[in-house]
Amino acid sequence: MAETLLVYQKSVVAPDGTRYEARACGAPLTPSTWEGWIEFVPISGGEPVRSRRETTQPNRTDTEYWATGLTQVYLEGSLRRALETPPAVVVAPPQPSMFAGPAPRPAAMEAAAESVLDPFSVYEKGEALLRRQLSALAAWHLVNIITAYELSDEPVVALNRRVAPELIEIIVASVRAGRDAVSRRR
Repeated sequence: MAETLLVYQKSVVAPDGTRYEARACGAPLTPSTWEGWIEFVPISGGEPVRSRRETTQPNRTDTEYWATGLTQVYLEGSLRRALETPPAVVVAPPQPSMFAGPAPRPAAMEAAAESVLDPFSVYEKGEALLRRQLSALAAWHLVNIITAYELSDEPVVALNRRVAPELIEIIVASVRAGRDAVSRRR
């Protein structure tokens, strides 16, 4: 149930000169949340106005505390907002979509494989380091490394079915074989 939390001692003057008594009000919004707003009652009589929600707080006590911190300038701004005529919103009638859904994705389209590390560069610092770094990666990263460096002829779909330890072995074996081949050529 809504209640007045605080009545401000100083009146608030509207742009047209009308004086209002300002009242901070609040009410439960949900079982664990309160909302607060400001009500303005014309001192010389007339229709009161209220602001939209000015705050959301976890409970009544915090909403009351919020109300104690409002300045005269804040109250004047809140009154101006409360007195403003809301802008007219023109809602266009819904138009039917030309299609039932988005365009289909081409079957041959695959995401470009990007490698998060260069296995050859890391291998130069030691196989153990390469294994440690690879074991910290998700399987899809390992598949991207294999694809980006062409370390296997196995299709991406088949690689995606493999577990991380198998993918690490493919990478290490391919990098080792490539380095050994380079060493033999020298």
